[in-house]
Amino acid sequence: MISEQHTGDGLTTLLEKRVFGDWDPEQDALVKRRGTPAGDRREQCIHDIFDEQASRTPNAVAVQYAGEYLTYDELRWRANQLARYLRDCGVQPETRVGICLHRSLEMIIGLLGIFKAGGAYVPLDPAYPAERLKYMVEDAGAEVVLTQLSLKARLAGYNGCWICLDEDQRKISARSGDSVMSNVRHQNLAYLIYTSGSTGRPKGVELAHQGLVNLARAQHEAFGQESTDRILQFASLSFDASISEICMAWISGATLCLVRQEDILAGQSLASAVKEQAITVATLPPSVLNTVQPEDLSDVSCLIVAGEAISQQAASQWSIGRRLLNAYGPTETTVCATVMPVNVPVDSRPPIGTPIANTSAYILDDAMQPAAVGVAGELYIGGAGIARGYRNLPGLTAARFIPDPFSEIAGQRLYRTGDLVKRLPSGNLEFIGRADDQIKMRGYRIELGEIEAVLFGHELVAEAVVIAREINSEKRLIAYLVPSANSGMLTTKAVRSYLEHRLPEHMVPAAIVILDQLPLNANGKIERRALPDPQALVSASEQRYAPPRTSLERSLAEIWSEALAVQNVGIHDNFFEAGGYSLSATQVLSRVKQQFHVKLSMRTLYNSATLAHFTELVEQAIRKLDATPSQAS
Repeated sequence: MISEQHTGDGLTTLLEKRVFGDWDPEQDALVKRRGTPAGDRREQCIHDIFDEQASRTPNAVAVQYAGEYLTYDELRWRANQLARYLRDCGVQPETRVGICLHRSLEMIIGLLGIFKAGGAYVPLDPAYPAERLKYMVEDAGAEVVLTQLSLKARLAGYNGCWICLDEDQRKISARSGDSVMSNVRHQNLAYLIYTSGSTGRPKGVELAHQGLVNLARAQHEAFGQESTDRILQFASLSFDASISEICMAWISGATLCLVRQEDILAGQSLASAVKEQAITVATLPPSVLNTVQPEDLSDVSCLIVAGEAISQQAASQWSIGRRLLNAYGPTETTVCATVMPVNVPVDSRPPIGTPIANTSAYILDDAMQPAAVGVAGELYIGGAGIARGYRNLPGLTAARFIPDPFSEIAGQRLYRTGDLVKRLPSGNLEFIGRADDQIKMRGYRIELGEIEAVLFGHELVAEAVVIAREINSEKRLIAYLVPSANSGMLTTKAVRSYLEHRLPEHMVPAAIVILDQLPLNANGKIERRALPDPQALVSASEQRYAPPRTSLERSLAEIWSEALAVQNVGIHDNFFEAGGYSLSATQVLSRVKQQFHVKLSMRTLYNSATLAHFTELVEQAIRKLDATPSQAS
């Protein structure tokens, strides 16, 4: 692990070398590789780029969703109207505006309207637990929340200014759609996005327009999207990849394609949506790619993989017949910091490449000294995309954002990523792993410490540890608990319910194991490698195992078993209590459709309390399908 205690001394040494001339230019080249500039229009903001594009191609389709669309001119007009309304509500540069909306045209109008008013958006995912949303909106100091009437209850208790796009539409549409002077500058806040935090609370990262504009231009240079492209809007607004997808469209005049939430998850539903929308550019995490085949996304000519490491095998499959780019970047560096084009043949796991424009990458050892080629060190990133820091966390900001000793420009900073990398002879960076307990899973950044902190908040939990295990080539979160003395009431079902009310779905462990004690090493510390395999300890349910009785139950149990990565599934087992989540649920529904030729909605699985109940619903769907030809004849 990179030691915190050496940071000050090492940084001082580097600064002294820089100041007194004792600095080797070859060493300088060794530790940094600065991306080439992509135009120096620093005062421009992302909505200015959109307006330029709207002036060039006013009649091109800017965004479409569920059979409806807006041209660039229509989107500009609607966003200007909203911006004026927001201005009347007090929004100006640095005003933080919460946005809590489902996927829709209104979501994009809302985002652009906030930018044009001069404000900064704070994504508030409606699917998040109410307690988490309450914390985020309070910590952000959001003066305005943009939402719709049906979602106001998700933020009960908020005392700021509400704007409901459906309820207030008449008043908004009465405003002029002419251009709005926002007075926002490149250094102003563009968005405040929350990521997992090791303290038990999410932490807000503050990003400026300068980094967002640099991202848009650098991506355009690296990915080469054109006005004829159709760009998939895959990521949730609460995941920073979403603004990357949106910027790709705005800078190139392409069409941003939103698809329904139930179709965006994975498997055949995603493949069908991509085919139906004729998507040509998509950004997807490798775990999602694992649920489809390359031929399923045959129209996608440019595929960007991000959010987690891609394997050599997956890269080999997906690089044939299309442009494949491996992108890397923490939220704190405005989405993307390095990019690597993946070319056929792929003979090893792809590196994460070299820095994008106006970005620097430094590999330093735990004494803050440059690491030689081929030697692992911690990655530090500098340049235009560096965040201001963490909202209301000055100590953490100071620890993670340090003065840049390599820059000749005063005031420049580096972000300490915590990622271990090494530089290859080619100059590309190779990702090795983490220097702490943070992980990337299904594209999400997760601090295991945050989950542990929430578990410790349960009155019946005395000890808790959370790890990530590789099960069937996929990372799964496993929580191990020791109950408090005389707490015989503690059950995995109760703990799961407790977590679901406090954490987003992707942070709820797939398995919860209750132990009498945690294994310790000779120094009295938890021996994580000695934690038992949950499959060897518990079945998928706390009830007595009841095996499948019919051939259909056995077939569905096999499908569940594969998706849940457990050995035995009984008829009383509940899919989501056994560790299922949205992505694994789509895998089940996709297999059911493939094997039994019936299409079931995600709601069907959510409403099926047990395997036995789910089997009944599948059986009903099969009977209905069999009856259809005779009814038609």
